Amino acid sequence: MAAGRGTMATPSIKEVAQRAGVSVGTVSNFLNRPGIVAPETRQRVQDSIKALGFVRNEAARHLRAGRSRTVGLVVLDVTNPFFTDLAEGAEALAYEHDTVVMLCNSKTDPVREGHHLDQLEQQRVMGILITPFDSTDPSLTALVDRGTPVVLVDRTADRGLCSVSVDDQLGGRLAGNHLIESGHRRIAFIGGPFTMQQVADRKAGITAIVEETGDVDLQHYEVDVMGVVEGRAIGEQLAALPARSRPTAAFLANDLLALGFLQGMAVAGLRVPRDMAIVGYDDIDFARAAAVPLSSVRQPAELLGRTAMELLQEEVESAERHRHRQVIFQPDLIVRESSDFKRRR
Repeated sequence: MAAGRGTMATPSIKEVAQRAGVSVGTVSNFLNRPGIVAPETRQRVQDSIKALGFVRNEAARHLRAGRSRTVGLVVLDVTNPFFTDLAEGAEALAYEHDTVVMLCNSKTDPVREGHHLDQLEQQRVMGILITPFDSTDPSLTALVDRGTPVVLVDRTADRGLCSVSVDDQLGGRLAGNHLIESGHRRIAFIGGPFTMQQVADRKAGITAIVEETGDVDLQHYEVDVMGVVEGRAIGEQLAALPARSRPTAAFLANDLLALGFLQGMAVAGLRVPRDMAIVGYDDIDFARAAAVPLSSVRQPAELLGRTAMELLQEEVESAERHRHRQVIFQPDLIVRESSDFKRRR
């Protein structure tokens, strides 16, 4: 270590240059454009960096460039494995592009979401991937207008933004058609808030297939949060209804709700699927591992995340030529024991 330096001081680029016997500009080229530095010079600079323990100041470099290599990912519920899988897909591609993903949890709270967006913009992130509470929120397009690319994930968007989503109305239709074909005539749809786009779309899908079929009673139950606790509570509520009026099947807007609902049925002593057939949404790993393996509408979560990151990279790297795209994937119904039962009509 250079004479006179404190033990906690950070070596400077000037000290690296002095030790290697090169100019500061050569060290800068080594760090930013190593291909233009002669191999023997690169080796001397590398040896100097290692000996001194030099670490480049990425924050300062990003400040000079006006943009970092960090991407913000804002999700509704970090405890939901669907968003974990989505983040894994986004991070995998980010890693290939030498980019870091910063995960933010809005907890389905618009105020908290807005706080995260403000902080990410102040940090000059490269771009933002977000599953917003409200995909029509004008603050999202305002971010783009100020220079921060935004891609909606698990949401559709107009042509002003890129988006990656699943056809949730089709997912609702798949679940509803399966339950109707299994003989159910009293079906509950459980999710919420109903104002959230993907919940509204899943509700619209099952409602459409019910209306086309006719002679089916579709009951709606709204929850504020789609978690296991809320699913169990609504399950116990429905289990307490008289058997003549109680739904014989339930389609829940995500798997966490469905798993809690399954618990509620077990506590009440109802048999799944004989007394109550259950279909969830997302097909998280816990769905197939449940005590009664859960039928679910599968979303390609990792592919959603990876595709969203691809769109963001395209926009960042070719902003002038970029054209916003809306990518929509198709869901699949995975039938397991929780709904695999034919009722006599």
